[in-house]
Amino acid sequence: MDKNTILKQYFGHDTFRPGQESIIDAILSGRDALAVMPTGGGKSLCYQTPALLLPGVTLVVSPLISLMKDQVTALAEAGVPAAYINSSLSPEQLHTVYRNLRRGDYKLVYVAPERLTGEGFSALFQSLNLALLAVDEAHCISQWGQDFRPSYLKIAQFLSQLPRRPILAAFTATATDAVRQDILKALSLQNPFLLTTGFDRPNLYFDVQQPSNRLAALRRILAQRRGKSGIVYCATRTAVDRVCADLNAHGFSATRYHAGLTDSERRQNQEDFQYDRKTVMVATNAFGMGIDKSNVSFVIHYNMPKSMEAYYQEAGRAGRDGEAADCILLYGPSDIVTAKALIEHSSENDALDSQTLEQVRRQDLLRLNAMVDYCKSRRCFRGVILDYFGQAHGETCGNCGNCNSTFATRDITTQAQMILSCVKRVRDHLGYSVGVTLIVQVLHGSLEQRLLSLGLDRLSTYGLMREHTSAQIRTCIEELIAQGYLHIRPEHQTLEPTPRAAAVLFHGEQVSLSQRYQIAPQETKQRPKSTAPDQVDAALLNALKALRSRLAQEAHIPAYLVFSNAALSDMAARHPHTIEEFLEVSGVGEKKAAQYGTAFLAAIQAYEKGDDAL
Repeated sequence: MDKNTILKQYFGHDTFRPGQESIIDAILSGRDALAVMPTGGGKSLCYQTPALLLPGVTLVVSPLISLMKDQVTALAEAGVPAAYINSSLSPEQLHTVYRNLRRGDYKLVYVAPERLTGEGFSALFQSLNLALLAVDEAHCISQWGQDFRPSYLKIAQFLSQLPRRPILAAFTATATDAVRQDILKALSLQNPFLLTTGFDRPNLYFDVQQPSNRLAALRRILAQRRGKSGIVYCATRTAVDRVCADLNAHGFSATRYHAGLTDSERRQNQEDFQYDRKTVMVATNAFGMGIDKSNVSFVIHYNMPKSMEAYYQEAGRAGRDGEAADCILLYGPSDIVTAKALIEHSSENDALDSQTLEQVRRQDLLRLNAMVDYCKSRRCFRGVILDYFGQAHGETCGNCGNCNSTFATRDITTQAQMILSCVKRVRDHLGYSVGVTLIVQVLHGSLEQRLLSLGLDRLSTYGLMREHTSAQIRTCIEELIAQGYLHIRPEHQTLEPTPRAAAVLFHGEQVSLSQRYQIAPQETKQRPKSTAPDQVDAALLNALKALRSRLAQEAHIPAYLVFSNAALSDMAARHPHTIEEFLEVSGVGEKKAAQYGTAFLAAIQAYEKGDDAL
């Protein structure tokens, strides 16, 4: 059996994706490897294929229990013997896995990094033929990475205890050059084959919006995507709870995930999302690495993430099946304050010494600055992302919010002077600064009781911007924050002028606002499809999806593990009539053809005969 036979028999594909074959060949030749491939680019196949061809067992270091479970379930569906070892196993289950390992029953075993140096685990693998050690999410080993996990440093200790060093292969989707160098050093990769396939995901549509009301904007976005599966990322647990409650109150099928929930509730909510019982998952980044659900068609960031790496990794959960998907970030200047607070008060790496901890936090703040620049950019969003990761690209992509928009710049110097003057006069009057909302109310001439009781209606700036809406005033304030004339003090969320404000108030400095308009309609976006839309029989595709849902429910597995959306689209385009033709469908391997072929072929035949009872 060779790599191409493995690819077709187990995974149902005729050809490898870019980069996959070269990394597989390197591993099979005995070389260490480091592969940087985008989420959805097929990293797993790069170690799963060699695992089936190399003598002995392959050990996969993976950071999340949910990822291990999903991967092992998917491999079982494809006919590959695999298991995982983590804290979710009972002593009896762990004993069974160990016994089966000694008997050689598994080709792949997934393990949490914390387990590597356990006495029993280490002793077991010293007696086994460990052919390959694959490190997934390898950026976790780098102190310069956005997800540094000290437990990943245990990998080197584990390797030093083995009688024979296995082939070592590291995989990640998000790594700058500095992080890549750190991975090479930390894992002591020997003469490694290095591969970076590129970070571009042509099927993803990127956009940043700055709504005055985020909840309303989120509801509008989701209403356009009813029935589709997607993730909404929030910066805090409080935001997750608030957003999830609001969506459910407005009729959306949403659930939530964050570290403050009980284990049982997190597990139940994740399964509801994985099994399509709920279409929207509202979550913190605790619902991050290892989300292997292939039919996620949108990822919305309700708040700005702390780094470009985090954003691209989380946004990359969309469109893993190759279908067109949307990645939309809802941004406001207050996100900067929240992100800085999360960085300054993070306890994730408290085990580090003070000097190293300070270095990590300094890197975090630099990454945050890059993320802010992305949100404020008027350039092609895809280009900004690719620049960050060091990849060449065209000036425009035609598949992002900025490329599909036009911009107008207008002078807002007069409004800026009114706002800056109001902020100063309110502070002089009260003896302390106040928040954005109260400043907006003063400028708009509000009759709010608190404003009147403080005597702010007697200021010369009261009602100065009465002809503007509150949203317009707030937009100008946010622009002044973005340009550095105002800032929000984190401790009390108060609005205060910076030294730059004097240039506008007293020295004639001009302020302009660049606004985006005429955003291209959703349906006109030119986005790649895995199968040309005019080739897909839409009615048949819906029938096949209904059949997939029924079979998944009967087997108690997520629907995408039966077949991906891309596989069903190809099926609906090809109209296979025999098992041989069914095996030609992209994503159909021998085990799945044997397990599901009869049912899907019958459904296609019934559809072609006009039989409604599918």
